[in-house]
Amino acid sequence: MELFFLLLLVMLMAFALGSGFPVAFALPGSAILTIGIAAGSGYLFAGDPDAFFSHGGPSQWLSAGVTNFRGIYWEAERDTLIAIPLFVFMGIMLQRSKIAEDLLVTMARLFGPVPGGLGISVVFVGALLAATTGIVGATVVAMGLISLPAMLRNKYSVPLATGTIAASGTLGQIIPPSIVLIILADQLASAVDQAGSLRQTLYKANTGELSMPSDFSVVSTSAGEMFLGAFLPGIVLVGLYMLFILGFALLNPKSAPAVHEEGTFTRKFALKVVITLVPPLALIFLVLGSIIAGVATVNQAGAIGAVGAMVMAGYRLRDGKRGAYSPAIIAILALLGLAVVISFFGSVNIKLIQTSDDLVALILALIAVSLLLIAIFWSGWRTLTLENTLRGVMVETAKTTALVFIILLGAAMLTSAFRAFGGEELVKNFLQGLPGGFWAQFLIVMLVIFVLGFFLDFIEIAVVVVPIVAPILLADPSANVTAVWLGVMIGLNIQTSFLTPPFGFALFYLRGVAPAVVKTIDMYKGVIAFICLQLVALGIVGLYPQLVNYLPNRSSLLSETAPPPKNPRLQYCMEELVYADFQANSDSILSAIGKAEAIDMSYLPKDLQKDMAGGFEKAREALPQMQAIKDAEKAVEAAAVDYRPVHVDVRALERDARRLDERIEELQVIVDRSGEGAVFTAEQGARAQARIDELTAQHDAILAQIPDTWKDTYQTFAKIQKAENTARLSYRRTVDQAYEPVLELKAILGDADLVASFKPELEALKEQVAQLEPDAAVDAIADMRSKVGDAEGTSDIRDGLSEARKIMRSKTPNADEAIAEIDKSIAALDADLAWRRKGAEEILPQLEAYDAAVINNIGLRAQDRLPTDMALDVAGCLSDHRDISLSF
Repeated sequence: MELFFLLLLVMLMAFALGSGFPVAFALPGSAILTIGIAAGSGYLFAGDPDAFFSHGGPSQWLSAGVTNFRGIYWEAERDTLIAIPLFVFMGIMLQRSKIAEDLLVTMARLFGPVPGGLGISVVFVGALLAATTGIVGATVVAMGLISLPAMLRNKYSVPLATGTIAASGTLGQIIPPSIVLIILADQLASAVDQAGSLRQTLYKANTGELSMPSDFSVVSTSAGEMFLGAFLPGIVLVGLYMLFILGFALLNPKSAPAVHEEGTFTRKFALKVVITLVPPLALIFLVLGSIIAGVATVNQAGAIGAVGAMVMAGYRLRDGKRGAYSPAIIAILALLGLAVVISFFGSVNIKLIQTSDDLVALILALIAVSLLLIAIFWSGWRTLTLENTLRGVMVETAKTTALVFIILLGAAMLTSAFRAFGGEELVKNFLQGLPGGFWAQFLIVMLVIFVLGFFLDFIEIAVVVVPIVAPILLADPSANVTAVWLGVMIGLNIQTSFLTPPFGFALFYLRGVAPAVVKTIDMYKGVIAFICLQLVALGIVGLYPQLVNYLPNRSSLLSETAPPPKNPRLQYCMEELVYADFQANSDSILSAIGKAEAIDMSYLPKDLQKDMAGGFEKAREALPQMQAIKDAEKAVEAAAVDYRPVHVDVRALERDARRLDERIEELQVIVDRSGEGAVFTAEQGARAQARIDELTAQHDAILAQIPDTWKDTYQTFAKIQKAENTARLSYRRTVDQAYEPVLELKAILGDADLVASFKPELEALKEQVAQLEPDAAVDAIADMRSKVGDAEGTSDIRDGLSEARKIMRSKTPNADEAIAEIDKSIAALDADLAWRRKGAEEILPQLEAYDAAVINNIGLRAQDRLPTDMALDVAGCLSDHRDISLSF
């Protein structure tokens, strides 16, 4: 019966959407009706409202209280979604203030003399508007009103002209900042949690291990990472559009002729290009650049974009009038002033004012911020009073945002109903049962999303389909794809929904402003080529995941909060780089180790000598141990050739058996709760038991298909794989033990002057102990002991202070005895300084030379962060998807 109600849910939704019922009410309405019918049928025919639900039911939901629905009603309350109204405001403000119109007209004149130049200018402006507005409807309408008449007047092919405008208008869905990317990031954040649990469960079931290595975990994503990941694919798509138009124009010049205008390239026109082009580019740089640089979050960048758009609208609405650019100029001067203050004085904090320079920096910063606020309020006043622009923008922003959030809530209710009737399990079982593994599943999902794009808007697809399929795809260890790559691939696919008939919204927008001479069939013909180009871009990004993954990885590894080199996720790629370094520089590394071993350290304390000797010995072991990793890798690769097909077949059988186990457990609950006066009747219990017997027979039959040799095959491969893991762990322990003594000795020798500065304070402490009360003396000794502890390797000096504190804490404090112990600390300090200063002069320079040779290989894991060049290499390595399925 669950399948019947699941089908009813889908049919109700399809009927409501097909009949033109608003999406915001069709999604939750179909869910509420289906749940009500299922609950009523269960109560009438089975005496239990929950009888026809696979997971839970209304009575269970209600007994759990309102908190059970919190996940649904709070769907639109997450911080990620705050950016949506900000970016919507930015886009509508730029469109209403006619900045988009200026761009189109100016770029059309600039690119006109090039074959297909008008079409290329439309794509170029579409990309710029996508990076500043992201509002498809506004972009298509603006370009349709301005560019389409010009293209038709210059004898452009009608299908090419309409296809170019419609396709360029959809670039806002993939080029950041994009609403669909924000929504996808929000949906994927939840999907990653589910996928992580699924993968952890799979690892435990297949290996018997309770905990999964952290480098096998599913990596989450954010809106900022989605923006970074979509940047290069967006540029690829723009390039494909431009190349197609240029190629079409060269092959068929009459259909896309060059447009020559007299007197176009004048000094006045050049100034117009600069004034028109630079502000939007600057806004793009501020919005996306602040995210890429890690200066601002997506929400903060959205606020920057909204304010920047208002400032730009402020001068555009008074174009040609005196003082039109005054607020913008003030804003630019204020930003430059803030940049100068930060560059000269560093961070400005009103709570940390200590010097006159800090006060000057604060005053200058307040002046700059005041000027910026004046510019913003001045621009806001203009947009409010001129043509009532601000009010119109606010109303449209509220409408669009409300629509998005209502759809989010409705889709969450629909998804919950879909899961309640077992739809998610049905989809999961179907996808995992496909031959071909992950890529077969992925292609089916992409095909379904593409087909749904013919009928549904991008928001419905993103919030209905993604929560169901994303956890399944992300959990699969055979491809081990990243969430940001999956999100960008889905985003590229969803973008086609604006162009695919019969419900391509970009076509509707363009049809509304196109002249009567443009036939609808010509518009359909025109978008076919661009849909194909979008699918080509989808294939390119699928084959080269680095296009998506590199920028987020690069940003993460170069940011202030970059993970340390000991992060488990980085080890595989770091070891690849270190192996290459060892191969290229092994002679120089061994030579540096030999020179370091020859350093005279006889006057250092015995423990330091021993640690350094052990460290050099471990450093020599690192090179052969790295080679052992490579040999183990080759052994695993060789064994995997025969093992992989058997592994895939057996894991599929075990998965099917586990699925039956889960169903048997659910039915066993019915059997246990059946009988007179129980939840279920005796007849229901008998039917459940009969079904259990059938499923048990199927379960045993499935397990019987597993080869008898599987256990031995698995254990043999596991030993080979374990040898690789052991080699990696052994290498990591070795290099850590090799480099830690170097860091310690460098710190100790480098603190010689700091240790010397303690002597006058210790002498003064003796006088204080003699004069102070015992409790005060204890505090003074403790403070001094703590200060001495700030220097490395001062345990001998601290011993005397510890004894002195102990004496003054005793029941019979004795100042003379405490002073005697402090004298011991002073004597230890003098002895300590003798070898420290000598070591700083003789050993430290040689140790620095050794450190320079090993810091980026043997010493790499001990660094606070990866060096920039290595971080870039590791980012490139992490951008590939690595198959880890044989570890499961």
